[in-house]
Amino acid sequence: MKKIIRFFKNSFAELKKVVWPSRSEVTSSTKVVIVSTLIFAAILGLVDFLLIAGLDLLF
Repeated sequence: MKKIIRFFKNSFAELKKVVWPSRSEVTSSTKVVIVSTLIFAAILGLVDFLLIAGLDLLF
């Protein structure tokens, strides 16, 4: 039981050392992720469209 208590005490002590990002940092990072995802999805959609069109021409 003492090991479990020590584990939680150490865990909370480590969490106090964490430097949490500010709201503006989180917001800007989220924007980057969303824009990157949309760009990547558009590229994959274009490649998919071109591959389907190419296969339709072949067959």
